[in-house]
Amino acid sequence: MTPTPARGFDVGEYKGRVARAQALMREQGLAALLLTTEPEIRYFTGFLTRFWESPTRPWFLVLPADGAPIAVIPAIGEALMRKTWITDIRTWPSPAPDDGVSLLADALRELGGNSGRIGVPSGPETMLRMPLASLEAVKARLAGLEFGGDADIMRRLRMIKSAAEIDKIREACRIGNAAFARVGEIASPGRPLEDVFRRFQMLCLEEGADHVSYLAGGAGLLGYDDVISPAGPTPLCAGDVLMLDTGLVWDGYFCDFDRNFAIGSSSAAVSRAHRQLVTATEAAFAALRPGMTAAELKAVMVNSIVSDGGTPSGGRFGHGLGMQLTEWPSLIEHDHTVIAENMVLTLEPCIELGGGSILVHEENVRVTAAGGERLTRFASPEIQVV
Repeated sequence: MTPTPARGFDVGEYKGRVARAQALMREQGLAALLLTTEPEIRYFTGFLTRFWESPTRPWFLVLPADGAPIAVIPAIGEALMRKTWITDIRTWPSPAPDDGVSLLADALRELGGNSGRIGVPSGPETMLRMPLASLEAVKARLAGLEFGGDADIMRRLRMIKSAAEIDKIREACRIGNAAFARVGEIASPGRPLEDVFRRFQMLCLEEGADHVSYLAGGAGLLGYDDVISPAGPTPLCAGDVLMLDTGLVWDGYFCDFDRNFAIGSSSAAVSRAHRQLVTATEAAFAALRPGMTAAELKAVMVNSIVSDGGTPSGGRFGHGLGMQLTEWPSLIEHDHTVIAENMVLTLEPCIELGGGSILVHEENVRVTAAGGERLTRFASPEIQVV
């Protein structure tokens, strides 16, 4: 049995991330990166808290082209930030009218001088977690400095996982595997779907998850037409197919995979579609190699389904995985990101069953130099009956 990995990271992990970022920053002529979101700040500091659920306070990390990061944060976070490797911590009693604008502007001026370039992540799947008015106020105080994108630096760094990061994702997957193995304890005819969802989250916690940030799914006689609505009181019926898709978290890292279950028995159409999905997933895993593109990996799954007589649905067939439930790249026809060693991906083909119903299947894998590593325990082609 693989031992549970240690929580947190060695300081060297963070220093290596900073060094790689700074090398790219110097190539792009950036004086600093301004980071405002939870995964960006945690990536370089190890600052792990669920306090981000509160939208009241902004948080900032300034990464210079040379030297250590500067945390500009509300005073309520100072004690926790001092437990990380960061030593330059500047605080204010938030919420306040200025709310960090002055401190942030001063830090950026120190690094950017009178004409430096400040990079802010601004591409797909990024966001700015600070009031727009505050950003404009910072810019107004920093006449001469140029604000622009981060030249894709954060995306390029975070798509490639370290061995320690992969260990955490692997542990999250192990916990998910254990919870899915117990679905027979909670799913049966007559049980409301909302109760199944609630109890499945309890199973994840019992098996070791820190929390269950995401749980989606659906149920119906011929697949399901909606997998993102909150679960309701409709009871499961004999012959239904139940899908549960979990994004549980262990030490700040996600797994993201699903399982389909037949309640009592499975129809021929659902059984066939499930086999087609698992076959497509296995085909993608067999084809997985560094150097292929995200679009090519989706095409492998599409071609497998079509050749087996199925109808693939539109949309993406997987994505990156790590500190967030979904990361770059997207396995979709217009994403030509080159797959690289130590990316962690989901393989997520989907089939249309008619009448608006679908069936979807998802596994988690790591890209290796020779192909791939299964992080989840891949499902059998035969749908599990509970």
